[in-house]
Amino acid sequence: MTIPKDIRFISFDCYGTLIDWDGGVRAELARVFGDAHADELLARYHEDEPELQRSGALSYREVLTESMRRLGAPAGTEHGLAESLPGWHAFPEVHGALEELRSRGWMLAILSNTDDDFIAASQIQIGVPFDEVVVAQEIGSYKPAHRHWEEFFERTRAPREGHVHVAASLFHDIAPANELGLRSVWINRLGEPASVQPTRELSDLFSLPETLDELVAA
Repeated sequence: MTIPKDIRFISFDCYGTLIDWDGGVRAELARVFGDAHADELLARYHEDEPELQRSGALSYREVLTESMRRLGAPAGTEHGLAESLPGWHAFPEVHGALEELRSRGWMLAILSNTDDDFIAASQIQIGVPFDEVVVAQEIGSYKPAHRHWEEFFERTRAPREGHVHVAASLFHDIAPANELGLRSVWINRLGEPASVQPTRELSDLFSLPETLDELVAA
């Protein structure tokens, strides 16, 4: 795909930004281990996942399954987290915000640490079409490595002056966006302190269309 120089393009992380990733993972942990242990195990999951992704050798399905094994999932339940992912819901404001962005002429992309079948299911949950999708399974690399962005710009030839990356993870997305000299919007749904500085910070996507129009004029 080659696009005109005046086109505006947003790339999104998916899980945690558009899809309720923490909610989906926690629900499965509570089902397997009990609600009383779910928050502690969710914190451990956050620690284990980047280590499992580092080499890029495992599919995201394998990452989810091995994470469950490390957490001590009983035999026969270790695949449950991967099996639950297609049912994880989009945050309530996501559909409306993305529809508004498309109406304002923005093109939309997803750059995600996931597999083809998972992202296809999540796009159904979101209910808005995307112009480009880059997932870890097809490039053999997980963010915060830069390969997702390199692949995105190779495929689209999107002008960097008309591009903004939107994500909920400082580690996986905002830090590498800064390293690449890209503008970013951090969706800080949990009210966390910022260890790196995004271009803008929002608590959700409700005001994202206006924020992006400020960053990149039509």
